Amino acid sequence: MADRKQFRLGLVGYGEIGSTVGAGLRGAGLEAVACYDKYAFNGPYAELIQQRARDAGVTLVRSNGELADASDLIFSVTPGSASLESADAFAPVLNNRHTFLDFASATPKIKQTVAQKLEKSGALLGDGSIEGTPLHGYSMRMLSSGPAGERVRDWLVPWGMQIEFTSPNLGTASGIKILRSVLIKGIEALTDEMLLAARQYGIDEIVLASASKTLARPWMDTVHSLTPSGAIHAKRRAEELEMSADAVQDAGVEPIMARAVAARLRWKESLGLKDHFKGVVPQTYKEALDAIELKAGLKQSKHA
Repeated sequence: MADRKQFRLGLVGYGEIGSTVGAGLRGAGLEAVACYDKYAFNGPYAELIQQRARDAGVTLVRSNGELADASDLIFSVTPGSASLESADAFAPVLNNRHTFLDFASATPKIKQTVAQKLEKSGALLGDGSIEGTPLHGYSMRMLSSGPAGERVRDWLVPWGMQIEFTSPNLGTASGIKILRSVLIKGIEALTDEMLLAARQYGIDEIVLASASKTLARPWMDTVHSLTPSGAIHAKRRAEELEMSADAVQDAGVEPIMARAVAARLRWKESLGLKDHFKGVVPQTYKEALDAIELKAGLKQSKHA
């Protein structure tokens, strides 16, 4: 791992993530931190952004070009929806002395398109993702990948950040985060729907306590249990979820998540997995997934 060294950091975006990183690194002793946020001087949160920057000793600049002039490593934490627009703006101002990583939450395809837009600049490119939360400060857990993935790790980890390099293939870090979000954000939405309905029946605390007992075991134990058995029991579980959706509906809450779960289980039932496995639960979750890929026609396209 590289030793701690001074370099010029440029942040794109000074919202919750950007301001946490900027303040943390300045507090750790990194001397030169600049930021470009298009709302810093003209927007509903301009005063907040400027105050945060003043308190942290972070220099706010007024353009992508100014940030490029003031930076060696550019660390972009805009919303994922702004990644392509931001790349277009940086393309003419980067050169081969720059390292640029997009840490926005976006798909691998978007991150690869960002790299294509910036390729001619000569900058060393990579992508990243944020798995932690600002509640953990600037040392929140992050992932990096691509040609610049190791450099951002080696330059920032000595200053107290937590960045794991995952792969030289650009888009890997983003893929891990964005697909993980299917589960993590899904749990949030499912919990909301469950508790809103349960409150109407006056049993929210009891339902939550019951669910907590099941979810208290290690997550991989749950995967090893549900995914193999689901190959055999998809029909029964779909029927149960359809009843759950009815109960949510009866409580006056639209069963968006429950209906979606039931539809996914009905899809799994339609693959004929129970016949495929002759009614015997497969030994591992990977064996179950192999069969799902085969029956759904995913394996051929995946490896083509």
